[in-house]
Amino acid sequence: MPSPYRALFAVPGTKAFSTAGFLGRMPLSMMGIGVVTMISQLTGRYGLAGALSATIALAAAVAGPQVSRLVDRYGQRRVLRPATLVSLTAAAVLLPAAHYGWPDWVLFVACVGIGCVPSLGAMVRARWAALYRGTPQLHTAYSFESVVDEVCFIFGPIISIGLSTAWFPEAGPLLAACFLATGVFWLTSQRATEPEPHPREDKGGGTALASRGLQVLVATFVATGTIFGAIDVVTVAFAEEEGHKAAASLVLALYAAGSCTAAMVFGLLRFAGPPERRWLLGVCAMAVSMIPLLLVGNLLFLAAALFVAGLSIAPTMITTMSLIDQHVPRTQLTEGMTWVSTGLAVGVALGSSAGGWVIDAFGARAGYGVPAVAGAVAVAVGFLGYRRLKRPAQRRGGTVAQHTHGKRDGEREEPHMA
Repeated sequence: MPSPYRALFAVPGTKAFSTAGFLGRMPLSMMGIGVVTMISQLTGRYGLAGALSATIALAAAVAGPQVSRLVDRYGQRRVLRPATLVSLTAAAVLLPAAHYGWPDWVLFVACVGIGCVPSLGAMVRARWAALYRGTPQLHTAYSFESVVDEVCFIFGPIISIGLSTAWFPEAGPLLAACFLATGVFWLTSQRATEPEPHPREDKGGGTALASRGLQVLVATFVATGTIFGAIDVVTVAFAEEEGHKAAASLVLALYAAGSCTAAMVFGLLRFAGPPERRWLLGVCAMAVSMIPLLLVGNLLFLAAALFVAGLSIAPTMITTMSLIDQHVPRTQLTEGMTWVSTGLAVGVALGSSAGGWVIDAFGARAGYGVPAVAGAVAVAVGFLGYRRLKRPAQRRGGTVAQHTHGKRDGEREEPHMA
C-alpha cells in the first residue's frame, strides 16, 4: 500500500473501524442480488424477484437518510444497533417465508424491513472526517473508502450468487445478514473514534437536504445512479445476446475495477483548485465515457469500454464527499452523505427499469442509449447547479464554513484525533 494510505492508519482504531465498515458494507452489494437469486431459484418468478429487490432498494432510500439524521443527533451506537436489529429481524422472516412459500405480501413486508439497514459507508466516512477534517489526509481517506466500495461491488455479487447457486438458495442473503450484524456491532463497539453527536445544535434544525449545494449533488447522483442501474441490466442482456451470459459478471467487474484503480491513484494526488471544478469535470467525463458503449460490437470491446468508463467514477464520488463537507454543517454530515447515496439508489432503480424497457422494445444494443441520456442529464444538472456549489449555503447559526472551521471566517480548526 502506498505510504499516504499507510499514514491514514497511524491513528489508533482506524484499522478496526475501517475493517468493520468493510464487512458491514458487503450486504449493500449482496442482499439485493441474493434475494433475486434466491426467489428465482425457489419459485422461478423473476418478476417477483425483481420487485422484491426493488422494494429493498426503495425502502433503504427512504429510511437511510432518517437513520443517518438520528445518528448525527444521538450517535452511531445508540441508533445503528436498533436499526440493524430491525433489518436482521426482517431478514429472519424473509428466508423462511421464501423457503416455505408464505404469501407474497409477507415477502414484501420483510423486504421493507430489510431496507432499514444503515449506510455504513457514510458512518465510516464520518469517522474519517472527525479525525482528519481540514487536512490533506481526508482526501486520501475518502479515496480509500471508494476503493473499499468498489471491492465490495466486485466480490459481493459473485459471493452471493455463487453461494445461492452452489450451496442452497438462501445462502447468499443469509451471509449478507451475517456480514451486516458483524460489521455494525463491531463498528459501534469502537467508541474512541465515534464522531461526537450534536443533539442540541441539530434539534429542530431541519434536514440537511435544505442545503442548495446538496440538492445539486443529489439530483446529479440520481442521474448517475441511472447510468449504473442501466449498465448492469443492459450488459447482462447484451452478454446473453452474444451467447455468453455468464461473462456479464466479469465484464461488470472490470467496470468496478476501473473505478477502483482510479480511486487508488486519485488518493495519491493533491489538488489546489476548488473541488467543484474537478467535480464538474468528473461528471462530464462520466457522460462522455458512455458514448463508446453505443458502438459496442462484441464483449471484448464492451469490457474495454466499461473499464475506461469506470475510471471517472471514483474521482467524481471522492470529490462529491469533499463538497458535502463544505455545504452541510458538521452536525448533519452523516445525513448529507446518506442523501447522496439515496439519490444514487433511486437512480439505480430508475436505470434498471428504463434499461429493461428499452431492451424489451428495441434490443440490448439500444439499451446503452439509457446511460448515454442519463449522462447528458447529469451534465445538464451539474452546469445548471454549478453556481450553487461555488458558495456554501447560509444556514441557521452561520455558514457551513463557520460550522466547519470555527467561529471566524478563515479560522482553521486543528484536526480532531478521537
